[in-house]
Amino acid sequence: MKKLLVFLLAFLAINVSAQKKREFRGAWIQCVNGQFQGMGTQKMQQTLRYQLDELQKDGVNAIIFQVRPECDALYQSSIEPWSRFLTGQQGKAPSPYWDPLQWMIEQCHQRGMELHAWINPYRAKTKGTTALATTHVAIQHPERCFDYDGLKILNPGIPENRDYICEVAKDIVARYDVDGIHMDDYFYPYPAAGQIIPDDAQYRLHSNGIKDRGDWRRYNVDLFIKQFYETVHAVKPWVKVGISPFGIYRNKKNAAIGSNTNGLQNYDDLYADVLMWVNNGWLDYCVPQIYWEIGNKAADYETLIRWWNQYAGARPLFIGEDIERTVKNKDLQNPNQHQQAAKHRLTQQMQNVKGTVLWYAKAAVDNTGNYGTMLRQNYWRHPALQPEMSFIDKVKPGKPRKVKPVWTSDGYILFWTAPKSKKWNDEATKYVVYRFAKGEKVNVEDPSKIVTITSNTFYKLPYTDGRTKYYYVVTALNRLQNESKPAKKSVKL
Repeated sequence: MKKLLVFLLAFLAINVSAQKKREFRGAWIQCVNGQFQGMGTQKMQQTLRYQLDELQKDGVNAIIFQVRPECDALYQSSIEPWSRFLTGQQGKAPSPYWDPLQWMIEQCHQRGMELHAWINPYRAKTKGTTALATTHVAIQHPERCFDYDGLKILNPGIPENRDYICEVAKDIVARYDVDGIHMDDYFYPYPAAGQIIPDDAQYRLHSNGIKDRGDWRRYNVDLFIKQFYETVHAVKPWVKVGISPFGIYRNKKNAAIGSNTNGLQNYDDLYADVLMWVNNGWLDYCVPQIYWEIGNKAADYETLIRWWNQYAGARPLFIGEDIERTVKNKDLQNPNQHQQAAKHRLTQQMQNVKGTVLWYAKAAVDNTGNYGTMLRQNYWRHPALQPEMSFIDKVKPGKPRKVKPVWTSDGYILFWTAPKSKKWNDEATKYVVYRFAKGEKVNVEDPSKIVTITSNTFYKLPYTDGRTKYYYVVTALNRLQNESKPAKKSVKL
């Protein structure tokens, strides 16, 4: 028994020490499943607050929150109506009134998390929606939409629709302090048997000399992605643009570059040339939805993570992971456990994988298959900074000034002052506090030494008897979490 305990402690130490200092640890919170519909302001805030608290304990540092599921809004908008997934009726404002996006930004930032606003670009009506508000774009401009398998879709072949979606994004980014804006995999609709995309008229008008209909559809989406990226960064250059495409780019049987898989394809079926967007720098991060298990015959998780790692490294690559499928399937090497550990090892081995996004947040909160416990006790035990994005900006803020411990009525507090700044990229928005024992090498690359990542300019010290010497190191982070040089202070606790 003693030997087993020693082994388990050693195993845990190895895994904890292997944690990366910078890692995107995201979770999707969706509304389109109806989990909040008609819940009411107080109950929804209570539910979200609980979810965020649990996700914070799990080590999550970014929330991707769905705010536009069908050309509607879970935020105050003069462009689109309130979402039925909030109030139960499209166009009806919440009562008591609140703005879920603004509230979520504040709640996430209080917990040191980023908030990425998630929009569905082209989908104008989901299958379950029976009535649209009079202000909805499909009512105002029915000629700009088409019906497909119970959905309404903003036609990607109409230039005005590109402008419209970009205007919506511009409005969100201008008015809200979001850290990112995020799109999922709904471009052209998922193919349905017997259904034809009715875009003959648009092809005749806007073909631009492109002979192949598939190439033309991809061209439409390419134009949109480029315009969308440029629109967001023109408003706020630090707001990250991310997309979570379907997990297969192309199958090998259809293209030499394809993965050894057999499933729906971004390029051929959704007309989404994700690799072009990555390689042209039209994204700041990419999150392929690799929702299958290791060993899946049609779409093996290991095959796909290796493929994306090889081909999509020009921008930070995060892996979209399905919690429920992960814990439902046995580890092929150890059938006594599920696949969380095996998948985590693969993500750590991939050079270009810079993080994971959990589908979906509530499954982690509910601790399905003990998944959340493993995150908080092992894999995401220590805090992590966001991955660097030097292609947006390389500037670092100055280091914190006047670092000093002070006795107060609330205890022993370490205070510091923000560095001077002139522009957004040298302004400190958060601080990292590290702690080192006497005689221990000060190594700010060791995430196990991080005691907090905070927007405050103070930290309450854990005082005991004033006999033990420690070194506290404080660094400043800007909006992209570029880190300053360290400011060091010795303290007896």
